[in-house]
Amino acid sequence: MNTMERFEKLENPSHYKFEKVACYLCDKEDDEFLLHGEEDLTGKEGNFQYVTCSSCGLAYQNPRVSMEQIKDFYDSEYIAHRKKKDWGVLTPLYERAMTKHDRDKEKLVSKYVSLNKDSKVLDVGCAVGSFLLYVKDKHACHISGVDFKEDLAFPRFNEIDFHCGLFYEQKNLEENSYDLITMWHYLEHCYDPMSSLEKAKKILKPKGRLVVEVPRLDSLSYKIFKDKWPGVQAPQHTVMFDKDHFIAMAEKAGFKVSTYLPYGAFPPYFYLFAGSYFKLFGKGMDLDKIVAPYFMGQLLMKPFLLFEKKLNLAMQTLILERKD
Repeated sequence: MNTMERFEKLENPSHYKFEKVACYLCDKEDDEFLLHGEEDLTGKEGNFQYVTCSSCGLAYQNPRVSMEQIKDFYDSEYIAHRKKKDWGVLTPLYERAMTKHDRDKEKLVSKYVSLNKDSKVLDVGCAVGSFLLYVKDKHACHISGVDFKEDLAFPRFNEIDFHCGLFYEQKNLEENSYDLITMWHYLEHCYDPMSSLEKAKKILKPKGRLVVEVPRLDSLSYKIFKDKWPGVQAPQHTVMFDKDHFIAMAEKAGFKVSTYLPYGAFPPYFYLFAGSYFKLFGKGMDLDKIVAPYFMGQLLMKPFLLFEKKLNLAMQTLILERKD
């Protein structure tokens, strides 16, 4: 049974448009079934198919939702675009968690890039831009962002040199221009990840760094949750990277791996909590109802999470530099 024959057995809304794709790494078309995924976080309709390339082994969604329809899955319910601020008595904890994420991103990149008032930073898939604004406040550097979401809004968003649209199609990003380019959980969403990496190489300065964080397929949390692993996040995630394929794609795009990290700035606890929720209760997570259990569980697991950088729980990060 081929890719489309397997897929046609799944139930999907009649208005969804799907397109068959070749492997993003080797461009071959033969594949083997891996798993079925759903939009577990918001509970939107759909059953989506993931495969592994028969030639190189990359895991990816095939067929995928068409480009014009995938934007519908990045609405106000999508976690990176949420604007809600009032969580009652838990608001201080929520605000601290959100700002900690940006602090952890900055702390990670500062180990590899020295930022100052002359530095130019580009965040690909910037969403509401809170990381960029944090970096600007701390280092006074020039900040730019790219996202295909058109109606993003956030306090001080106007301070960001924002470019709307697909990153690899941007015409106004100068070559050899950026000291730091970041892709925080962007590449697994991309409809052409190789082109995105090649674009980043062109606009990165010769001594600049590209920092890419993605979920790790060969991780403990995937082994536990499988098709309910939050890293599936169908249909937004087009690719699922294990360590070897993550590195292989970066090197094929013309990068040298400066450092590989078996963790990232994104808290792996979220994957442990969300995966457990999806396994127990199914799809559709109401953040208003789970925010208290979330922070309670995080407190209880704190001793275990002290070792998260050693345990290969969910994330991975590449620090990349141009080969030339």
